[in-house]
Amino acid sequence: MSESRTVVHLLRHGEVDNPRKVLYGRLPGYHLSELGREMAGRVAEVVAPRDIVHVTASPLERAQETARPIADKFGLTVGRDERLIEAANVFEGMTFGVGDGSLRRPGSWKHLRNPLRPSWGEPYRAIVVRMLAAMADARTAAEGHEALLVSHQLPIWTVRSYVEGRRLWHDPRRRQCTLASLTTFTYDGDRIVSVDYSEPAADLLPTAVTGRKFVAGA
Repeated sequence: MSESRTVVHLLRHGEVDNPRKVLYGRLPGYHLSELGREMAGRVAEVVAPRDIVHVTASPLERAQETARPIADKFGLTVGRDERLIEAANVFEGMTFGVGDGSLRRPGSWKHLRNPLRPSWGEPYRAIVVRMLAAMADARTAAEGHEALLVSHQLPIWTVRSYVEGRRLWHDPRRRQCTLASLTTFTYDGDRIVSVDYSEPAADLLPTAVTGRKFVAGA
């Protein structure tokens, strides 16, 4: 790869063991499920031929666990970057959806007043700022090669939307950022020149394996 060209992959973590279907957000103690570990291993196999020299992840367990087999494949240590963490959300620890307890409670309604910011959590623009900074540092660390960062669905989708010139507020059901997917940014110098998307573990997604639906989660 040209010294001026650097690739930064944003990998969403694999499936999480979350039988209660809560919105876990930044809560500790949520680890990959057996299927999630299989997803991480699949991604490691798929990216093995690539020129990855830097691997880091959100501090949350599910992200660190997803990064580990990839780092092992390249003989690297998994870094830890707080800027890659899931977005803050006032509904952490609750189930969230029409018809369940969290939306029935009047105390929740005040948090839904402004979906453009959004009022229930970390502002979209703040997510963009921290994600771009983490990506820029990874680009520097892997200059002329490739870096892989493990993060979460909302931060990845938000920064991609910004780079591609879309509005930041959106319908969460329309995010193109499934479990164990790669959103790949190619830099020419310090400028992003292309964005690509792939799903190395598409056949392992819960719907593909069992036909069951899964919570988009974090």
